[in-house]
Amino acid sequence: MQKIEHIGIAVANLETSNILFEKLFGAPAYKQEEVASEGVKTSFFKNGPNKIELLEATNPDSPIAKFIEKKGEGIHHIAFEVLDILAEIERLKNEGFTILNETPKKGADNKLVAFLHPKGTNGVLIELCQEIR
Repeated sequence: MQKIEHIGIAVANLETSNILFEKLFGAPAYKQEEVASEGVKTSFFKNGPNKIELLEATNPDSPIAKFIEKKGEGIHHIAFEVLDILAEIERLKNEGFTILNETPKKGADNKLVAFLHPKGTNGVLIELCQEIR
């Protein structure tokens, strides 16, 4: 793993949260995107080298909707940048981690993504991110 790529925050209302984070960081989101396959709309903010992804559910069956229903708004995941997502999935599987999707899928912000089950990572959902080349 190279670095923390971003921190994902589940929000009930993206427009309201965009206003809040724009005030917090003193700058608007640099990117907004919908990932229909995941049932989510996203906004990305930068603060120095750090990125925050806000996630709003677009349907009641999406993982974000279920997360907010169970836990309320808040930190949803921590994403780590990897150079080779397939090799990293294999390495982590061999270390005993439970991989939620062993075949990476297209995520927001031009990334291939895969997730580790939070039961094996002290309750934190971990996302692996590789830039699509």
